[in-house]
Amino acid sequence: MTIRLAIVGLGKIARDQHIPAIAVSDGIELAATVDPDGGIDGAAHFTTLDELLAAVPDIDAVALCTPPQVRSALAAAALRAGKHVLLEKPPGATLSEFEPLLAMARQTGRTLFTAWHSRFAPAVEPAKDFLDRREIRSVVVEWKEDVRVWHPGQAWIWEPGGLGVFDPGINALSVMTHILPHPFFLTRSELSFPKNRAAPIAADLAFSDQAGTPIRAEFDWRQTGEQTWDIRVETDNGRLTFAAGGRRLLHDDRVLVDEKKSEYRLIYRRFAELIANGISDVDLSPLVHVADAFLLGRRRDVEAFHEV
Repeated sequence: MTIRLAIVGLGKIARDQHIPAIAVSDGIELAATVDPDGGIDGAAHFTTLDELLAAVPDIDAVALCTPPQVRSALAAAALRAGKHVLLEKPPGATLSEFEPLLAMARQTGRTLFTAWHSRFAPAVEPAKDFLDRREIRSVVVEWKEDVRVWHPGQAWIWEPGGLGVFDPGINALSVMTHILPHPFFLTRSELSFPKNRAAPIAADLAFSDQAGTPIRAEFDWRQTGEQTWDIRVETDNGRLTFAAGGRRLLHDDRVLVDEKKSEYRLIYRRFAELIANGISDVDLSPLVHVADAFLLGRRRDVEAFHEV
């Protein structure tokens, strides 16, 4: 069976990651796109999801790559129409919107999938396996990048629900919640807001678990030059370093993984498996930590941000 899929939202992530991954994925065909600003060659195009659903009833699934503030309504419309739904990260703007979506997925017998792409990086499963067998003494996370490089012209990301620096930071949280063997919780949050923006440009976070393990995370969108996406875990058997967003894994100075794979190709393989088995995969734990950071966050005003 070939899954006929439509992408809703043709921004940077759809063009850079989703479309190339679908092109090399067995059993999935990009049949249509939805975006008010135009489509791509080789696929039917519509300006709204409603237009698509009315015109192409044999679409099997949709991948929602829009800003998170509008995904809940789009997901609900797709599920009501009997379509499977993949949610790009972050999967939504609030936590409360997911209970009715899950209920709708169960009622319609369709798959709902929160696609945390960083969990599909090559170093993730080896890191999880290593840490499952170790005593963890501390964790330090540095997720620092240049917003001008990775999010050019994306005004929505600075608005309420756009998450600001947590848009990339939630990638680190998605990895942490998967590879660390024990649940952890937020104890301190300091959020740096540009004076002219409604979302933070940096976050300094402290977590712990029931054993009192210190966990520190720094997210920052102001880093120029070399970008940093690292998680360092001190254990009873040396340091494990999850580096380059999951492309590399080191145990002390020994390289365990140094590989670049298509995270999104694996995402679509997982989506096809979920559909074939008639189940959903919805994990909200990374978004819970983001919500806690805003709940507990102490606001700090910093200089205004201007893209140019």
